[in-house]
Amino acid sequence: MIALRYFEPPDFQTLIQWVDSPAFLLQWAGSSFYYPLTEAQLEDYVRDANQGGSTKLIYCVVHNEKDKVIGHISLTKIDHRNKSARIGRVLVGDERYRGQGLGELMIQEMLKIAFNELKLHRVTLGVFDFNSGAIACYEKAGFTKEGLFRDTLKHNDTYWSQWEMSILEEEWREHKQ
Repeated sequence: MIALRYFEPPDFQTLIQWVDSPAFLLQWAGSSFYYPLTEAQLEDYVRDANQGGSTKLIYCVVHNEKDKVIGHISLTKIDHRNKSARIGRVLVGDERYRGQGLGELMIQEMLKIAFNELKLHRVTLGVFDFNSGAIACYEKAGFTKEGLFRDTLKHNDTYWSQWEMSILEEEWREHKQ
């Protein structure tokens, strides 16, 4: 139903169109980008990604039947010595495809890369505590909450807290059966 392919400059405008507010950008990417999202920021983001020995892999999510980019996901902080990495910037950007279980498929595809191709042991992610849909998606994919980081990010006059979640290779292998 979906496939991951590397995120490249021709994909930039699609992502820019999905990020339609400062709050949305903050929820999707934390404080690593500023609003409005620009091609220059995305050029910096993909620099040194998706190459041999890179510590980050950045993907578009393509709906196979429609041959259309519908989302975005990344695997960063790839540490081959400690066999760990971090999933981030998970987004089903095209609203018509939300609520159909595609987020979980995206996570499963990323975990296949992490555990089968890269031979990692541990994958982590962070999710804001108010994002109940994403939390449910990650738990359904086999992730476990490890702890709540309180008031990690400030948006306007409100602080956001973030759940740290992880999955180990053996948990993923058991879960996917």
